Amino acid sequence: MIIATAGHVDHGKTSLLQVITGVDADRLPEEKRRGMTIDLGYAYWPLDERRTLGFIDVPGHEKFLANMLAGIGGIQHALLVVACDDGVMPQTLEHLQLLKLTGLPSLTVALTKADRVDKARMSEVEQQVRELTAQFSWNDLPLFVTSSSTQQGIDALRQHLSQLRESPGDTRRRFRLAIDRAFTLKGTGLVVTGTALAGKVEVGQTLWLTGASQPVRVRALHAQNQPVTQAQAGERIALNLAGAVEKAQIERGNWLLAEPQAEGFSRLVVEIDLLQPLRQPTQAVHLYHAASHVTGRLTQLSDRLAELVLMTPLWLAENDRIIIRDNSAQQTLGSARVILLHGKKRGKRQSDYLAWLEALADAQDDRQSIEQHLIQQPGDMAVLTWARQLTPEAMSELLSRLNPVSLGGLLTTEQQAGQWQSTMLSALAHFHQYHQEQPGIGRDRLRRMALPGLPAGMIYALIDRMLAQGLINHRQGWLHLPDFEPRFTASEALLWQQTEPLFLDQPLWVRDIAQALTQDETAIRDLLLTAARLGHITAIVRDRYYRSDQILIFADLIRQHDAQGISTTTADFRSQLGVGRKVAVQILEFFDRSGFTRRRGNEHLLRDAQLFQLP
Repeated sequence: MIIATAGHVDHGKTSLLQVITGVDADRLPEEKRRGMTIDLGYAYWPLDERRTLGFIDVPGHEKFLANMLAGIGGIQHALLVVACDDGVMPQTLEHLQLLKLTGLPSLTVALTKADRVDKARMSEVEQQVRELTAQFSWNDLPLFVTSSSTQQGIDALRQHLSQLRESPGDTRRRFRLAIDRAFTLKGTGLVVTGTALAGKVEVGQTLWLTGASQPVRVRALHAQNQPVTQAQAGERIALNLAGAVEKAQIERGNWLLAEPQAEGFSRLVVEIDLLQPLRQPTQAVHLYHAASHVTGRLTQLSDRLAELVLMTPLWLAENDRIIIRDNSAQQTLGSARVILLHGKKRGKRQSDYLAWLEALADAQDDRQSIEQHLIQQPGDMAVLTWARQLTPEAMSELLSRLNPVSLGGLLTTEQQAGQWQSTMLSALAHFHQYHQEQPGIGRDRLRRMALPGLPAGMIYALIDRMLAQGLINHRQGWLHLPDFEPRFTASEALLWQQTEPLFLDQPLWVRDIAQALTQDETAIRDLLLTAARLGHITAIVRDRYYRSDQILIFADLIRQHDAQGISTTTADFRSQLGVGRKVAVQILEFFDRSGFTRRRGNEHLLRDAQLFQLP
C-alpha cells in the first residue's frame, strides 16, 4: 500500500514519517538546508517478509502544489498531518479539498507537536479537524495525537497504519505507471519510478514509453523498495529499463504503458465537480493529472459537463481524474472526470449530443459505458479498449456478453445496424423509382446517398451483411432490391429482337431507333428502359444508349489507367475510343454519376472498382 501525507508547511510531515519508518524523506540538498520539503520524498516501512508500507511525503508549501499533486495520484490512503500549535491552516484545507477531488481516499489524521501545547489546545484542534473533515464527507476518522520529539502516540499510530488493508487490484486493467523520477545507476543503467495506477508488470515484459515513443524492456523491478519479479497497481515501483532510451528523453509525467499509444488526447469531455461557479463559461486553466501539469481551456457545456482543450496532449483514459486550477494556478476550481477522449469540435451543444453525454456520464461500469458509445457511433475495438484500459482478455469477455455487430472492423449494436439497413433499403427503393433505366446502383453511390457520414469500410461490410441476409441482391456489381426483376413482355421480346441488331459500336438515341423501326417513340423508350434494367444496354444520358459490353470495355480502360497510377481526361479518353468530344464527356460524366469514378478538376479518378466488371 502507498500512503501519501497531506498538510500545511512546517506541520511535521517529514519528521513524523522519519519516526515511523526511520527514513528521512527529504533527499535534496536544498531541502536539508531550508528544512522544508520541496519535491516528493519517499520512505518505506517493512512490516514483515510479505508486506511493506510505502509513504510519499508531499510538500506543504503552496508554491510546490504541483509536486504535491504529482504525489497523490493513484493512492488509496492519506495521512493528514496538523500541528497542534498552528491548528488548521490554508494548506490543510486545500490539501483536503484536493484529496476529495482526486477520489476521496481513506484518511487517517495525525495531530503533531503535541508536546508544545496543553490539553485544552489539543482538544480544540481535534474539534477543528473533525468538523473540517466531516465537511468533506470523512466522518469518525481515526485520529492520533503525536509528538515526534517525545514519541507520544507514535506506537499507536504505527499499529493503526500496519493494520490498513489495500483494496485488491483490478486484474482486468492494463498496466499504467506515471513516471515521477528518472535516474541512472552505475552498473544498472536507466531507472524510472512511479506509482502504478492500474494492472501489473513483470520482469522481461515490454512496455511503451510515452514522450520518447519507444518500446522498452523491464530488466529488473523493485516494488515498495524490495526486489521483485512482479509488481502491481497501488505499489511504488522502480523499473530498470533496457532499450534505445536515454535519461534526458524522460520527463516527469511520461508514462509506461502495457500497449503502445503513439499520441495523447487533447480535446476531452469531462464531468466537472466545481468548488464554486466559474466566473466565465470559457476560461484558461491549469490542469493536473497523475504526474503531469499542463495548461488548457475549459468550456462549460452544462451544469455537469464541460469540454477541456489541452495545450499539451495527455495520455488519459476514461474515469481518470484531473484537478483544475485557475489561470494563475493560485486557486483550485474543482476536478474533472474524463468521460470522452474524443470530443466534437462542432455541434457540442446540440441537445441530442448533450443528452448522450449525460447518459455516458451516468454509466456505472465498462459494459454500460461501451453500450453508450456504440449507441452514439460505431466503435473501434482498439479505441474502446484503450478508453476503458481493459486487457485483451477482459475486453473479449465483455464483448461476448454484449454481442455487438462487427462491420469492417468497427462495432455497433444490432439495433443500430438494423436502423442503418432500413435507411439503405429506403434509399435503394427511391433510386429504383427515379432511375428506372438503370439495373441498380453501385455500393459507393448507395453509401453516399444513404449514410454519407459513416466510414466507407463499415458501410461496405453492412452491404455484404444485407446481401448475405437476402435483403438486397446484386447483378454484375449493381445492387437492387429482390423484387426488382425486370422482364420483357411477349410483344417487347419480339420488338427487342428487331432493336438489338441496331446497336453496334456507337451510341443510339431513342428517337433514331423509333424512326428506323417506324415505331412509336414512347414504346421504344419503355422497351429500352427494360433492356437497360436487364443489363443489355446502358444509358449514358437520358434516351441515349450504348451496348453494355461496350461500357465494360470503356470502364476497363479507366481501370488500366488506375493500375498505372494515372488519371483519365476527356482528351485521352476521346483519343483512345475514337469518338467525338461530346460522347467522351457524356461517358465520363456517366461514370462519375454512377460512382465508378470521381472528378477532380479535369481528371476522372477510379472510385468503385467493383462496378462494370468484365465477365
